[in-house]
Amino acid sequence: MNTLLSISIALIAGLLMTRVIKPFGLPAVTGYLVAGVLIGPYLLGALGAKIGLLGLGFSSREYVEGFSIICDVALGFIAFSIGNEFRLPQLKKTGKKAAVIGVAQALVTTLFVDVALCLLSLFLGEKVFPMSCAIVLGAVATATAPAATLMVVRQYKAKGKLTDLLLPIVALDDAVGLMVFAVSFGVAKAMVHGETDIISLVVNPLIEIAASLVIGAVMGYLFSLTEKLFHSRSKRLSVSVTFVILTVVLTMIEIPLGPVVISSSSLLTCMMLGTVFCNICDFSEELMDRVDRWTTPLFILFFVISGAELELSVFANIAIVGVGAVYIIFRSLGKIYGARISSKIMKCEREIVKYLGITLLPQAGVALGMSVTAMQLGDYEGGLIRNIILFSVLVYELVGPMLTKMALTKAGEIKPHERISSKVRNKEA
Repeated sequence: MNTLLSISIALIAGLLMTRVIKPFGLPAVTGYLVAGVLIGPYLLGALGAKIGLLGLGFSSREYVEGFSIICDVALGFIAFSIGNEFRLPQLKKTGKKAAVIGVAQALVTTLFVDVALCLLSLFLGEKVFPMSCAIVLGAVATATAPAATLMVVRQYKAKGKLTDLLLPIVALDDAVGLMVFAVSFGVAKAMVHGETDIISLVVNPLIEIAASLVIGAVMGYLFSLTEKLFHSRSKRLSVSVTFVILTVVLTMIEIPLGPVVISSSSLLTCMMLGTVFCNICDFSEELMDRVDRWTTPLFILFFVISGAELELSVFANIAIVGVGAVYIIFRSLGKIYGARISSKIMKCEREIVKYLGITLLPQAGVALGMSVTAMQLGDYEGGLIRNIILFSVLVYELVGPMLTKMALTKAGEIKPHERISSKVRNKEA
């Protein structure tokens, strides 16, 4: 009963909060995140636990984590939707630009954050803020959250050259981030423990990327073949849901072969699933429209749960707030100037040069996953990295969607529109 009540309250809170923020012109995703914070373990959830009504909200972080399966499935559908943006005709126009800008802005961001935090480490001292933490945080800075960006693009039906370039770059961030993090984490591990491991440094990340692409491609091909066996809209929609969930399940499997681990990334695999499917299935666009409608409640739950997971207690530690502020400032500068410089080199349009970097600021799931891996450095170093990332995710998730909307609006890709009543529309028709 408590689980169902929590899900119901999460959906209602998310929907109602969009009405509250609408007069301020904020994206719906911001409303969902704020709703999650309000019913999370620090506010309404804590009150519910106190009076004995656990379903009133999310009473603890452990309780929130019990809904992780919803987040896993939602991320799979988000990645699948982004994969559908990689259609061959579009890739021929933007593929080269997206690849160059995607890699360049990620590396520039790492450089900005590494330099700033390494200097901060020298100033504060190794005992307060170890150099190894600075190096790992520089790698984590590459990651961009595709979910918030996609939701803003969908809500406002953004269209244009900036949007066409943005979604492939966000998708590429996952692959680039994995490689940069693997190298940086290996260097940090050597600094802390005095050991280097070429397997975890190079081999495992390459295997993860390759396995993701292969599994996604195979599942995309099987997905297309299976869809052709059915003709009704409801059955084709059911097949789509089945294959995305099945692909998410496959990415949870890890096969250890000595020091080598065969694993795959859920985001990369589901992106590849969507890419292959949209390029070999004749009716993929029509089907994707129906999938998008089906997943709306799922995405609301995902963002409300994400809001409930945001760790408000990090504000109690001044050191975390200080280092986190430096991280946020220099990551933002790295994304903005990295995108600006590389898009100029690629001779992109003025709007892309000016606004692309701002749309790359949201950060969430992938960064949090990296921070969990960073716990292997040790309790102090790993805990420090995780808390700084928790602080930055809190800021970026609440502010990032709003900045993305502003950038796309200024670039002319979100068009202000007036609501027209159905009666007027019928008369015009």
